[in-house]
Amino acid sequence: MSVSFTLTSQTEIADDIPIDLTKIRQPQYGRYLDELEPGCVFEHPRGFTFTSTNMLQFARTFMQANPMYLNSQYARDTGFADLLASPQMVFNVTLSLGVQNDSEKAIANLGYYQAQFLRPVHPGDTLRAFTKVLERKDRGPDKPGIAVIRTVSVNQYDAAVLQYDRKIMVGWRGDRLPTTPAPKFNVEFPDDNAALVDLPLTGARVAPGLTGPNTYFEDFSPGDIIVHANGRTITEEHMALTYTVGNSHPLHFDRIFSSALSGKMSGEPVVYGGLVFAWLEGLASRDISEHAVWELGFTEGYHTQPAFAGDTIAALSRVLAAEDIPGVEHYGLVTLQLIGVKNVSAAKALEEYGKDLFLKEDVKRALGKEKITDKIFEIERRLLIARRPS
Repeated sequence: MSVSFTLTSQTEIADDIPIDLTKIRQPQYGRYLDELEPGCVFEHPRGFTFTSTNMLQFARTFMQANPMYLNSQYARDTGFADLLASPQMVFNVTLSLGVQNDSEKAIANLGYYQAQFLRPVHPGDTLRAFTKVLERKDRGPDKPGIAVIRTVSVNQYDAAVLQYDRKIMVGWRGDRLPTTPAPKFNVEFPDDNAALVDLPLTGARVAPGLTGPNTYFEDFSPGDIIVHANGRTITEEHMALTYTVGNSHPLHFDRIFSSALSGKMSGEPVVYGGLVFAWLEGLASRDISEHAVWELGFTEGYHTQPAFAGDTIAALSRVLAAEDIPGVEHYGLVTLQLIGVKNVSAAKALEEYGKDLFLKEDVKRALGKEKITDKIFEIERRLLIARRPS
């Protein structure tokens, strides 16, 4: 069916229409704790089409050194169909697609758990996302509660691309305006147990001059601590970048909203944590992941302090394990701990805090230790990394 009609000239009519203040609508988005009932499923609006332009722009903005995300010929020679979207872009887009439904009313993001990257994303692929509420913890009528949610993104073929769990702190609605209800459709949650990764890798050594000599699987031994040389100063660019990936939480770009909050989050817009994660991972990439062919995922990820425009962030990595994979000849599995600090160099932070830098912040009190105010992030990640050619 086609729709066609002739436009007439437009005249102003506002002065002729009575103003009726009884017809005011104030749409609200996100969900209060009352509305995050275990078992609820939300299909998130819009979706996101990846293009080579936005993929390359993201990889460069977040300082990626892996040519898989920068060089389409390299990605094809490795075995993939085309340029690969960086895992950080896939993660940021997937999380951001869900914010309008699941966390635009959240007070804080408390952690990322069991993220698994299942399929590659190439130019032209379009992702949609779904979220299911797994748990809700009521801490009393006067306190915000905690919801555990699971999000899955699927491509245009309805195949799962990424799945992860997240904890968010959310308040009760009380006397505040109700949120705009989710459409009452019978939404089926995608398969969230399909953790099989099947990669089209060739195993060939690809253009070795495009990567450094010290990031093959054999270069990583458990216990190694790698201090990444460069930091990255965040400017007010972060507000535009937040909406570039689709995150609609006003805390990250609305100064009126952020200034009205109380506590350490009050004042300037807070940098969206997914961007902080992406910059830290990018700062580490030339020392860690130039020869990585796949990011399997990450878990136990926490933003331990907020970041603001003007902060300079830096990163350190600690090798936790380097393992063979049965039946896989050309690649090995490396597990790492990624640590982020702010307004201090990575080397200076290690000199000042030593082993305490790698202890999880939420166990410090039980150990009789103070939390590190310079530390902003901690997570464990797993990479599939090429072995050095013989």
